Amino acid sequence: MKKALALLLAALMVIALCACGSAKNEEVPAPADDGAFVFKHGFDLDYPPYTYLGDDGKYTGFDVELCKAVCDYYGWTYEPVPVNWEAKDAELNSGSCDCIWSGFTINGREDDYVWSLAYSDNTQMIMVADGSDIKTLADLAGKVVGVQTATSAYDLLQDHEEGQGELADSFADLKVFETYTIAFNDLQAGAIDAIAIDVTTGNYLMSNVSGYHFLDEALGSEQYGIGFRLTDQELCDKVNAALLALVGDGTYDAIGQKYPEIYDFLCLK
Repeated sequence: MKKALALLLAALMVIALCACGSAKNEEVPAPADDGAFVFKHGFDLDYPPYTYLGDDGKYTGFDVELCKAVCDYYGWTYEPVPVNWEAKDAELNSGSCDCIWSGFTINGREDDYVWSLAYSDNTQMIMVADGSDIKTLADLAGKVVGVQTATSAYDLLQDHEEGQGELADSFADLKVFETYTIAFNDLQAGAIDAIAIDVTTGNYLMSNVSGYHFLDEALGSEQYGIGFRLTDQELCDKVNAALLALVGDGTYDAIGQKYPEIYDFLCLK
């Protein structure tokens, strides 16, 4: 039975990495008695709507809520571990956290981590102010474009083989920010002309501020997953099993509905 379940989870992982699909009818194993385990959730403190500090001073976001639900499923103790995004690998490999779970892109990093099921689709877009003379990607030539460091959008703009490196070469400057919140503040202030950003995060930033939109052309697309150390396949399998159970009992969908900026991109529904 254990071998069959392992093969089932492996097959589901391959399917999810290729394309998100329905998971509601998949059979999942019962949780083990792991009540003493402390699950250390590594995440970017400022990556809304996935992970961020709420107005009440508590960590929140879709990924935080989903991680807590996984912990509840097994009776694990949840421990938040906000990390500097550039130092996430060092934090993970040192054991400071058990995973990186914060709108973390699988694509291009497939061999660097043990990956969970993909749980959200995403696309990189260009955000500009209404009334901007930037209408297409070609109009970015000679402009100052912002991006968050160590993100997929940043990697895409550095890639001259499969990404948008040539497009970035046309910019007057690619300004790198610690967070997208800071980049958006600079866009509002007129200090930069555009932002290269994940559509879900961009949707969140624009949700309470009018006057901004995405260009029609996308930079690229990706899927989000949970990255574990290469030695932690067993832990990853347990989290995958819990995710499938949370899809089956409606918890995943209920959490998603709290975040309309990303709901349509969730891919385990």
